[in-house]
Amino acid sequence: MPFSPHRRFFCDRFGLNKFLAVAVLLLLCAPAIAQERALELSRTDRPWEFLTAVGTRAGLFGDESGRMEAWVYPLKLFRNFHIQFEVSGRILPAETLARTVTARPESCTILYAGDTFSVKETFFVPVQEPGAVITFDVTTETPLNIRVAFERDFQLEWPAALGGTYPGWNPALHAFAFGEETKKYAALIGSPTATNEHLEYQDNYSASTENSFDLGVTTRKSESRVVILAASVHGSAETEKTYQQLSATYAQLVTEAASYYRSYLGRTVSVELPDAQLQQAYDWSRISVLQGFVNNPFVGTGMIAGYRTSGTSQRPGFAWFFGRDSMWTALALDAEGDFITTRTALEFLSKFQRDDGKIPHEISQTASLVDWFKNYPYGYASADATPLYIIAMNDYLRESGDVEFVRGQWDSLWKAYQFLQSTYDTQGIPQNFGIGHGWVEGGPLLPIKVELYQSGVGAAALRSLANIARLVGKQDEAPKLTEQSEKLEQIINKDFWLAEKKRYAFAIDQAGKPVDEASVLATVPMWFGLLREDQAQPMISELAAPEHQADWGMRIIANTASRYSGGGYHYGSVWPLFTGWASVGEYQYHRALPAYENLRANALLALDGSLGHVTEVLSGDQYQPLSTSSPHQIWSAAMVISPLLRGLFGLAADANARTLTFAPHVPPDWANFAVKNIHMGPCVIDLRYHRTEEAISLEAERSGSGDCSLEFSPALSLGAEVIAVEMNGHLVANRVMKSMVDQHLNVKFPLARGPNKLHITVLNDFGLSIPFALPPLGAKSRTLRVLNQTWSASRDRLELDIAGVKGATYDLGAWSAGQLSQIEGAEWTKGSAGRGQIRVHMPAEEGEDYVRAKVVLHFSAKSSMEHSKAPN
Repeated sequence: MPFSPHRRFFCDRFGLNKFLAVAVLLLLCAPAIAQERALELSRTDRPWEFLTAVGTRAGLFGDESGRMEAWVYPLKLFRNFHIQFEVSGRILPAETLARTVTARPESCTILYAGDTFSVKETFFVPVQEPGAVITFDVTTETPLNIRVAFERDFQLEWPAALGGTYPGWNPALHAFAFGEETKKYAALIGSPTATNEHLEYQDNYSASTENSFDLGVTTRKSESRVVILAASVHGSAETEKTYQQLSATYAQLVTEAASYYRSYLGRTVSVELPDAQLQQAYDWSRISVLQGFVNNPFVGTGMIAGYRTSGTSQRPGFAWFFGRDSMWTALALDAEGDFITTRTALEFLSKFQRDDGKIPHEISQTASLVDWFKNYPYGYASADATPLYIIAMNDYLRESGDVEFVRGQWDSLWKAYQFLQSTYDTQGIPQNFGIGHGWVEGGPLLPIKVELYQSGVGAAALRSLANIARLVGKQDEAPKLTEQSEKLEQIINKDFWLAEKKRYAFAIDQAGKPVDEASVLATVPMWFGLLREDQAQPMISELAAPEHQADWGMRIIANTASRYSGGGYHYGSVWPLFTGWASVGEYQYHRALPAYENLRANALLALDGSLGHVTEVLSGDQYQPLSTSSPHQIWSAAMVISPLLRGLFGLAADANARTLTFAPHVPPDWANFAVKNIHMGPCVIDLRYHRTEEAISLEAERSGSGDCSLEFSPALSLGAEVIAVEMNGHLVANRVMKSMVDQHLNVKFPLARGPNKLHITVLNDFGLSIPFALPPLGAKSRTLRVLNQTWSASRDRLELDIAGVKGATYDLGAWSAGQLSQIEGAEWTKGSAGRGQIRVHMPAEEGEDYVRAKVVLHFSAKSSMEHSKAPN
């Protein structure tokens, strides 16, 4: 959180001057310092891991060995940037001395350590400037020189090209200058202290592609050096201006960038969680998503898909604009309250909408420099970007209440709807074949006629457009759209359902037959609440099994399927995107245990691998990213945000109706948490939750103008009994809604300005928690899976179907464990404060790694009469 004015005053005025100021500093500066430290991630250097620093106009991509490439969009400047240390007559490659890496939102640092020196190399890209800065903080006992070297790679991002380019040395700026024949594109890389430059060359006898210069010998114990790079698509004068500005103000720009990211976290939805890892991952994921926001001088500002090094090519991972990626990401942006970025992403896509209404799939950063949409097959390759555009527009409307913007997009939305209609088969199912791929783009799962995924987003788009029509003055269209949505929903639940297998088919093939392959893609229609609950439940049980759910996320199909390969991009690998879909879908259908494991898997990925980022795709066989994975993938980070806010917390705003829904599935080992800064129209809402064994307390504080209401609907076990619900000490009306898995108390009340205190007395609530951690890199899954929970009609018996590694022992946490009278298939011990532990020993059978077992819990619950006699 940013410093308040009084806190900043005391920190600046007294922080270093007086002994007494130490106490002031600790008291007033500690919250802000703690927040900054919480965002800083540091660990032992892994030279193979991706390392990046990005802004809206430039990026540095490389690895933790310190080898980097530089981009100022849409130009690539160089590759294989690296340093050497000259000390005591020796030349030491820096990568051999890399010891730790530290990531911050605004920069990243590698610490190198030798026998008599240490150097901190920090990579920084300003938020808004077309350039970057690399600083070196040196501590040494003996004189030390840093030699900087790189290979010039001055070209436009694929598929455009500059043709011939050339380097030179600018002695006035102490910098290498790159140019090309038209004089439009230019770049500089140098340092105020640069000397002893060596220029690449090629002649009849030898050649070198390397450019280098020295930063100068450090003669004092502690000194600093800096490398500046800048570029422009408008010539050398603008490049030189940027270069000099960065040279003069980079320290200020670092401070501004850090403040920019702190401010972003402060103005979007923040959380205070008992799970420190999930807390940190959520904060970093908001930053990671924001860093997908790119300003390109040719095509505009929008959301790119992800970052990866390009090596000797001109394709930096997925650092160009994607339709469906940005729309899935927009759902996370809306959930956290970043409506400005969502609106920008929607406007960007609408600019490139095809005349027939189809929304683009991919837009290269040099799309305007080539005939991208005619000569390349990627522009409109997908079928799902179009319905997702309608879904994202409706979600933006509901969460932000911005009716005027969406009303202005009605013609674009109607064109998108007409395109969607043009893809229907005779039954009214939106097709993939001949139209564009749905999720699966290639591999043995194809060919098909239509995916369940595509039908799901199609039905959700129709329902979304009906809601938009009602709110923007097109009420006459709403009934027809609602009818079409309901019809398609019925078709999905009939034609894709395999009754004998109790699961949904992956797709309908070209002969009109279901493709009998269980897939995580079924959780997409679950996200939108489209599948029948009695059919969704057995499907979730199948997907929760170890064949589908790895410790690091969800495989697209089971690892026992005939089409499966652990490295198959679309037929076996694990995508954090799938894992996020599954988590939200499972929460929608009240399956909190597998949902929380999936949420935690994505969250822990953000703290491992490329620090602060979630990778694109991992092996289905063992815990490691695929070799082709984009390590900083934007929608992967979004799938930490959406499962937490939309899934676990069940947050949904209807800004036009001024109603916030808060329907959490709270992990049983969470006693307290807070969700703050929820913006709903002119209202700002903070929520604080507290639970004991016999009560749930909620304090909802509303600021801002206007009236608004809160619908609170916490999940309880089917064995729980609600005794009383009080608002500010007075009994209030409530109702209880039962699902097949749990029940939800529901109470709706207007939010008065200031605190609103709700107290719920509840008896016999029960919950289980499963310890979860990622395995070591390269290892296989080991976590226990709870496949199903079945309560008896009398609620005195709970049967658990579980899967675990053969011969392994697992400990489960139990909440409100005092009710337990007997356990079959496990051992148990009662703890304090209503908690206990259940220990399961899996059978040591032959065959597969995972085996099945059953645990039965018996309850002897207190009656509500006994509760009334208990002391407060």
